[in-house]
Amino acid sequence: MLILDDILLSPFRGIFWVFNEVHKAAQEELSNEEKAITAELGNLYVMLDKGGITEAEFEKRERELLDRLDEIADSEAHVEDDEDEEEMEHEQSINTTTCK
Repeated sequence: MLILDDILLSPFRGIFWVFNEVHKAAQEELSNEEKAITAELGNLYVMLDKGGITEAEFEKRERELLDRLDEIADSEAHVEDDEDEEEMEHEQSINTTTCK
């Protein structure tokens, strides 16, 4: 029965693997965006210190960047919650399949 189960479940495992790879790529892209925003914030502080921008311009741009960082953090928290739920469902489906 185990060989039959492996044969029947292999297409689903392949699809699951593809989704995991896409998810990893999306997470990496978000991480890169987060680093870019942090670097831009650093540059913004330097420009303010050197007098390159006004206080009002600084506050406006800083608010935009910090809001974007908050959006990224919220989306990461939402994705982590979804991952936990999917992992639990996957484990339950495996347990159900092996119990039969």
